[in-house]
Amino acid sequence: MADSVPSLSQSQIPTPLANAPLRLPQGVVSAQGTLVVYEPGSGKLLGEVRVSTPLQVTEAVAASRAAQAEWGAESFAARKAVLLRFQRLLLERAEDFCDHITRENGKTRNESLFMEVLPVADAVHFWAGNARKLLRDEKIPLHLFPHKKSYLRYYPRGVIGIIAPWNYPFSIPTGDAVAALMAGNGVVVKPSEYTPLIMEKTRALFEEAGLPRGLFSVVQGRGEVGATLVASGVNMVIFTGSVATGRKVNVAAAQQLVPCVLELGGKDPALVLADADLDSAAKKIAWGAFANSGQICASVERVYVHESVARPLTDKLVALTKTLRQGEPNTHEVDVGAMTTQMQLDVIQRHLDDALAKGAVILAGGHITVTPSGARFVQPTVLGNVTREMAIVRDETFGPMLPIMTFKTDDEAVRLANDSVYGLSAYVFSGSRAHAEKIANRLIAGTVMHNDTLYTHAAPETPWGGVKQSGLGRVHGKHGLKDLCEVRHVNLERFNVPAFWYYPYGKKAWTNGLRLYRTLLGNGLGARLKALFGKH
Repeated sequence: MADSVPSLSQSQIPTPLANAPLRLPQGVVSAQGTLVVYEPGSGKLLGEVRVSTPLQVTEAVAASRAAQAEWGAESFAARKAVLLRFQRLLLERAEDFCDHITRENGKTRNESLFMEVLPVADAVHFWAGNARKLLRDEKIPLHLFPHKKSYLRYYPRGVIGIIAPWNYPFSIPTGDAVAALMAGNGVVVKPSEYTPLIMEKTRALFEEAGLPRGLFSVVQGRGEVGATLVASGVNMVIFTGSVATGRKVNVAAAQQLVPCVLELGGKDPALVLADADLDSAAKKIAWGAFANSGQICASVERVYVHESVARPLTDKLVALTKTLRQGEPNTHEVDVGAMTTQMQLDVIQRHLDDALAKGAVILAGGHITVTPSGARFVQPTVLGNVTREMAIVRDETFGPMLPIMTFKTDDEAVRLANDSVYGLSAYVFSGSRAHAEKIANRLIAGTVMHNDTLYTHAAPETPWGGVKQSGLGRVHGKHGLKDLCEVRHVNLERFNVPAFWYYPYGKKAWTNGLRLYRTLLGNGLGARLKALFGKH
């Protein structure tokens, strides 16, 4: 039986109707060829956009390519100036952007600021100040050919296609776009059909900042529009979304012989060792599990705690969870907002039902609410008596569900954490940095954090991506930036040195070549001297 949790702000959530339907199906194209958007937190109409035709997708890519030819030839300083104007305008209008993101996505106002708008402003600051240095020519010393000079030069790929998710409809595509633009590329974004409006505001702000018209384009629609974008001649694809769709994107990109980066989600574990600061761990794990209503690919979706501290940690997590305020997210007095899609609410309900049927116990939360107007809320929930056989432990839930399990030894903790098809992030809580580091380097994940959760996605210096079914490739960091470029190897002659491998072939060339390489590569001084002065 679910805990009613009276301290949660239930008064802010309207009384649900049994099996109340949404006013209109989400993400469905209307008879007028539009996507209609309702606020997840209130059910109110927010706006609509027209779906792009295949021809319009092709035209958007062509326009971006035409603008990119000039943009790619601009200096880093010129690109920097435009993007810093975009940053200034974004900070000036932060309240407006946060208000819109909250209304379209359902996250709280604080989350719209700290997880969407400010990370983009910081990403602009970082890439504007560092892209030139990170993409400068890279010298390659040639150990056998000192008379030659080699270096790598990075060139923009051309047009980057970005297929964006609904959980972070502004910060994910815009952060990737900023890096692509600073590298000299054009960008075409296909937002999620559930959150299409914010990218239209973003495009307008880029153009107001002075970005050439068409360089950053937006195409709208469902999966078929994304498929058209991949096949439209873009030079690279960045996709964030589900494993199932990511597989399709990977195949489609391969057919076009263009690279793709796939960020496909996770089932991220938090390991709480016996020497952890439990107050700090509880606070950061709760935030890592319930921020954005758990709709984060790197959310804490599994907790493994050492059996010696399991009870006190669980008590702290339960107590903290019961204090969280939930409701319509358009105020500052709400900690946990709404569920963006009915689809995800259904997954959470299925996982919760399965867990309860198999013996799990709700320690806090447990209520799922759909209001008469179509607003959707899932109460932050802590679960005990959880086992590996439950879907809520195996499969990505993408909602505010926190199952807690125990371990006895480090080896068992590592085995349990790695026992997943996913490998995006993992979290280790310990009072000993050395102990945490030892554990961290045994975990199979793209990012492992010590005594914290989530935030490194907002650190543009650090690469972001996963292993196993969490995806392919990386965005962010110097590696992500360089992947947005083609690399050219240039080899120059310092001075002419006769070589023995050119025509005409003969015994003398064969003997001299063998003598030289045995001398240079021989194992030890004796072998090298023998090669140099011995008979051949």
